[in-house]
Amino acid sequence: MSKSYEWYCPHGTLGDEPAVPSVHSALTLPYGVPGDTYRPAYEAVPPPRRAPQGARPAGRGRRAAERPESPVRRLLPQALVVAFLAGGTAAFVAEDKAVELTVDGHPRTLHTFADDVTGLLADEGVRTGPHDVITPAPGTPLTDGDEIAVRHGRPVRLTIDGEQRVVWTTADTVDGALRQLGVRAEGAYLSASRSLPIGRAGLALDVRTERSFTVMADGRTRTLRTNAATVAEALREAGITLRGEDTTSVPGTSFPRDGQTVTVLRVTGTHETRDEAIPYAVRRTEDPTLPKGTEVVDQAGRPGLRRTTYLLRTVNGVRQRPRREHAEVVREPLRQLVRVGTKARPATAAGADGLNWHALAVCESGGRPDAVDPSGTYGGLYQFDSATWHGLGGSGRPQDAPPEEQTRRAKTLYLRHGTSPWPHCGARLRG
Repeated sequence: MSKSYEWYCPHGTLGDEPAVPSVHSALTLPYGVPGDTYRPAYEAVPPPRRAPQGARPAGRGRRAAERPESPVRRLLPQALVVAFLAGGTAAFVAEDKAVELTVDGHPRTLHTFADDVTGLLADEGVRTGPHDVITPAPGTPLTDGDEIAVRHGRPVRLTIDGEQRVVWTTADTVDGALRQLGVRAEGAYLSASRSLPIGRAGLALDVRTERSFTVMADGRTRTLRTNAATVAEALREAGITLRGEDTTSVPGTSFPRDGQTVTVLRVTGTHETRDEAIPYAVRRTEDPTLPKGTEVVDQAGRPGLRRTTYLLRTVNGVRQRPRREHAEVVREPLRQLVRVGTKARPATAAGADGLNWHALAVCESGGRPDAVDPSGTYGGLYQFDSATWHGLGGSGRPQDAPPEEQTRRAKTLYLRHGTSPWPHCGARLRG
């Protein structure tokens, strides 16, 4: 009698996994035949008891114990076990489904007991995120022969013509990403090869499209098509060289826009140094020994000197406004010191009658009423200038007035300012 076995492959392919014999299809031997070692527990025969010495054999009862049971009764427990195992095998086979799972373009066929796509991905350890594409959608029930595809999203730090943004793509190459994102890259500069794979971590991609760019330089206009990254690079492509202080109407590091016109500014420059006076300060102190309104300069002030350097520029032949570049103080100003009288004045000119006016006149003009200094500024006995003479109420020129009028007005001047109008000869009044 030949024996046959059914083989079950838990993964659905005989070549991938070693087959094991199905425990539910093994040959069952009839109960009681030679070689049968199965016997239910309740049918175990106890060892015969040894009769006590002198006891009579239990004739009928012993024969009853040794009588064999019905074959149906012996086979019933075996049949129940076989029926239970056969039913479990049918349910096991019914839940098993053969499906094809493709992750990022890599397919594989597998058997699963998962009810839906979500359970299958969880069982296979496939993690997904919000940027991934899953077909069919998560939660879709699974049936035998289904095809499930997962494409993971990849971040691309995309810069198009100087504008940067982060986009997500399920493409696994640069070329596929450009097509998926709708980026027209014909004639454009790409920072990475089109065939470069995109890993799960993503990549940075710079795309510069071809643009129209116009340069105005040296009286000429040049228009070219370029995918340069900066204005300076576009100028080099146009054959424009910047020298010295030359510059452009927009920064050279800026991005050249489509249709943009840039002007080259030819700049020449020289430096010029100018000296400027720094005004001096005046410090006034009160002096009770001087008549009120009298001021005596003890230290004459002196202006300071500031030296400033200016840049004189010419742009495309047009001279620009000078630009201050540097300044330094060559000489500090010297402060002027002045004493101001606070002593009360005499009520009339009589307060000046006791002074030696003749000695003052001799010192100032040699005693001549019509005397005039070499510059023609001062005249008369007391060398009045025209402004002072008119301020005292005089008219015409002081040297043309009578000596008495000159002396009277000199006394009024003294009462106002003391001897300060005559810094060299004023001391003669008291001599």
